[in-house]
Amino acid sequence: MKIAITSTGNSLDALMDGRFGRCMYFVIYDTETGATEFVPNPNKEALEGAGPASVQLVASKGVEKVISGEFGSKVKAIFDSLKIQLVILKDPHITIGQIIEKFATQKK
Repeated sequence: MKIAITSTGNSLDALMDGRFGRCMYFVIYDTETGATEFVPNPNKEALEGAGPASVQLVASKGVEKVISGEFGSKVKAIFDSLKIQLVILKDPHITIGQIIEKFATQKK
């Protein structure tokens, strides 16, 4: 399964970004292979429509689950229609590496 995580940077030490549509990066983590891809978010500076455009970006990567601090109402409806699960984490100090570690250990 592929998971998208919103990130403040392009390393495993970066913190999760609490914003979905305007995050700095999306981290695409493949639970099957352990592969990690950092994708810059081209929508972070958009005047409007950042959320829906970001949904299309992560959906195009084949993700089944998205982890972030919050999601807007428009985005939630789009994700629901695409059958992509949303996970809200309220820990502003958690790193991308820690999130990946949690999912890697759940799989075993």
